[in-house]
Amino acid sequence: MAVFTKLNKNEIEEFINQYEIGKLDDYNEIIEGIENTNYKIICDGVPYILTIFEKRVNEKELPFFIDLKLFLSRKNFKCPKPIENKNNEIINSIKNKKAVIISYIKGYKVELPNMKECFEVGKMIGELHNLSQDFEKKRINSLEINELKKIFNKCLDSQKEELKEIINELTNELKFLETSMPKNIPSGIIHADLFKDNIFFSKEKIAGVIDFYFSCFYFYIYDISIVINDWCFDNQGLNFNKDFFYSIIEGYKLSRNLENAEIEAFNVILRMASVRILVTRLHDYTFHPNDAIVIKKDPFQYFNILKWHQNNKVI
Repeated sequence: MAVFTKLNKNEIEEFINQYEIGKLDDYNEIIEGIENTNYKIICDGVPYILTIFEKRVNEKELPFFIDLKLFLSRKNFKCPKPIENKNNEIINSIKNKKAVIISYIKGYKVELPNMKECFEVGKMIGELHNLSQDFEKKRINSLEINELKKIFNKCLDSQKEELKEIINELTNELKFLETSMPKNIPSGIIHADLFKDNIFFSKEKIAGVIDFYFSCFYFYIYDISIVINDWCFDNQGLNFNKDFFYSIIEGYKLSRNLENAEIEAFNVILRMASVRILVTRLHDYTFHPNDAIVIKKDPFQYFNILKWHQNNKVI
């Protein structure tokens, strides 16, 4: 979440007039995250999220994300429900950009997780992977190796001296991943972006999961790896918490056991998951828009995580 597209009260009111959600009481910009523009809007006392799609989200793929959330909502998975307008349309436009209104998830975000919360996250991922097996649509991973190379190549001319070590390391790591990524391990529909700020809790139980705009058909353990890299490292990615790791895996096993091929590929996928975040953060750090209200993410945290995986194995 972030704010790239600025809206005033009149613009939001004009947009929500297309819906049957009442009159605008209040609105606030949401600055967490780095991908899309988000506002919390309150209409007749009820909170919603207005999302305007920016940057890496392909407009043609929006129906996939919307249909997935509708599918999961019907299966009682805790995620936002897209709201239809008066014409029964979910995907609409504002300022020549695609936009949606979705239901609001109440709860708190975890900054310093504990083992119980990690267990609940693992349990939720397993349930998601099981539920989504019946979802018939597919979408490729838009941040696979070839796309990451394209994004990385844009950063090669960076004159920022502090980024030189990262750039040199990524040049070698991308070559390694090109020849080392597995091809035939269990895959299905995954969230692919389960960071702490995309999972809401209530009394140490998960209240809801948001931001499905990287969801795709890809390796199950890639979903788990994204979580491990975010939830199991602290001190800027220098320290790995093995207890948190095992709590996530134990929660996941309630729904699905990892196959031997997945365990063998775990280290490579963890490195791939590290590179995905490192490359995109490097790009956003290098090309940070001056007029956007957005928190610039530090690439060095994931540089440290990548180096840890290069020298250690979790299993």
